[in-house]
Amino acid sequence: MTIPQFLLCHMLLSTLYYVPQAISVSFDFDFSQPSSWYQAAKLSLQGDARMEDKVIELTRKGSENSVGRASYSEAVAIWDEITGELTSFTTVFSFQILPDTYFSTGDGMAFFLGHYPSIIPASGVGGSLGLFSTDTTNATGDNRAVAVEFDTHDNPAYDNSNNHIGIDVNSLISREYANTSNVPGRNLTSGLVMTCRISYENSTQRLAADLQIGNVTYHVDSIIDLRKVLPSVVAIGFSAATGVSSELHRLLAWSFNSTLDGPRAPAPNSTLDGPRAPAPNSKIRVWKIVVIITGAADVVVVIAGFVYLRRRLRRQNNTGYETPAHVARCFSYHELAEATHNFAEEQKLGEGAYACVYRGELANPSRSVAVKRFKRGTSSSIGMMRAFEDEVEAISQVRHRNLVELVGWCNDGKKHRLLLVYELVTEGNLDEHLHGGRSWLSWTMRYKIILNLGRALQYLHEDCSFCVLHGDIKSSNILLDSRHVAKLGDFGLARFTEHEIELKNTCNIAGTPGYVDPDFVTTGKRSRVSDVYSFGIVLLEIVSGRRPAVVDHQTMVTPLLLWVWGKNNGEAILEAADAALREESTAVDRGQMERALLVGLWCAHPDPTQRPSIAEALRALQSRDVEIPHLPLPVFMAG
Repeated sequence: MTIPQFLLCHMLLSTLYYVPQAISVSFDFDFSQPSSWYQAAKLSLQGDARMEDKVIELTRKGSENSVGRASYSEAVAIWDEITGELTSFTTVFSFQILPDTYFSTGDGMAFFLGHYPSIIPASGVGGSLGLFSTDTTNATGDNRAVAVEFDTHDNPAYDNSNNHIGIDVNSLISREYANTSNVPGRNLTSGLVMTCRISYENSTQRLAADLQIGNVTYHVDSIIDLRKVLPSVVAIGFSAATGVSSELHRLLAWSFNSTLDGPRAPAPNSTLDGPRAPAPNSKIRVWKIVVIITGAADVVVVIAGFVYLRRRLRRQNNTGYETPAHVARCFSYHELAEATHNFAEEQKLGEGAYACVYRGELANPSRSVAVKRFKRGTSSSIGMMRAFEDEVEAISQVRHRNLVELVGWCNDGKKHRLLLVYELVTEGNLDEHLHGGRSWLSWTMRYKIILNLGRALQYLHEDCSFCVLHGDIKSSNILLDSRHVAKLGDFGLARFTEHEIELKNTCNIAGTPGYVDPDFVTTGKRSRVSDVYSFGIVLLEIVSGRRPAVVDHQTMVTPLLLWVWGKNNGEAILEAADAALREESTAVDRGQMERALLVGLWCAHPDPTQRPSIAEALRALQSRDVEIPHLPLPVFMAG
């Protein structure tokens, strides 16, 4: 028997004598603190849920039929299958429900315990609150859930009022509820920050919730034997939904503490097979001593075996990556080949220097994805691996609604097959819309895309716990979803740096011609202003509808930046805007176009020290009160 085989057998046999210890979960998240982005990495955000402005938004602002969930990434044990022992737990959270001026309020949110991993049910919008499918009154199997709901819309089939807190047990019809509209200005939709404390006591089996709104407290409780209504291990978290109405559901802070303690004796009603054990005697006492002594050795051997096997597997598979806690996981090559029909040509979405991207349909979790398959043989294996590692390192540690979400990866070390799995952003990239005729983008859409891109970059540069320099901002790396929300992708050239450090040296001058900062090409030092330069070029591209290099009336190739500088010098900068946009625009639209062009020039200023930060650029785009400095013709053009 080889050493690995011996260790594995010993580990398996040791588990026969292993007595599970008390299981507890404890955490305290305050999303307003600087560490909130790392805290959010411990959560699984599903559906429309996003980390936004240092809160978690479960639904989209101003959107009908929106549903989202935020759940703790690890499974939580609530009762012991061997002993039947129940947990006790306490959770406290602060949240807001913000009404929408243009819609009636609805439908609400809930704290839930349900199937692990968390799954948003089909038809979970509206009054279902993302908890159950529509009209569920007796959930079974994986659809079971116990929840404390904060309901803001009266659905006559299962609600008693349009403003109440209730306890749901595998049903949309609350077992117990309390109206929360008794005091004016102190209800669920008053816009105030609310705090709720929910507790479950295993000795009494009482689930109780106290909701504080201003100086008013609402209480509801119910006796529930969780062993009869839920599996032993659950997901915990929050769900929210809107239907034909709309409101914004925000989670500001969340703490949770639970424990399974006490002796691990068989439950009184245990039906374990076999004869009753004989009374203790000297032989059994000796056996207990042997087990105790060998148990200590077992711990050492098991730990050593685990470390040995893990290191060996890592060397064999060459993975070396820890799965990010919030969403991403490691996939097998077989899973991704099956999802993409063995990387069929008709599944191909695009191709770049290092990789091809394919559409895929995952079985677990069930979702559409984009699979980025790194090429072999087109470049050095070291270069390919570096690009793969850089992208995994960058995208797995950031999360924002305007960044493409990493679902997982595959590193088949034996065959050097490297793949990344991203959310599928359905409407393709911005380049296809601006230059490929995929669709016509109105000014309203383009302005929204500009702001989305700016917010993504502001998060990477300033709001993240570390500064991320993207390094390849261009229209083909900006993806659009079905609502034309822009998401920045392709982090293959991204680098990390501290917020206090402005420059990052690199020996590889990479990027896309027309978008790359000339100062970066000259110095080899990447910085925030290098990204700001590229943002400025994309901004000019979006407004003008022209590629970074354009052809003038004399059929000479002129860089877009110089062309717009020339228009500005002739005091006709609005002529640089897409003619079709100008024809269909209002006076307000034209004012925004002109300002966007000026901000684009400012961002791409030839003197890096004169460029704005991305936050300054965003403020200038959104407010005419922000002064844009005078932009004279650059010296190299004046001659």
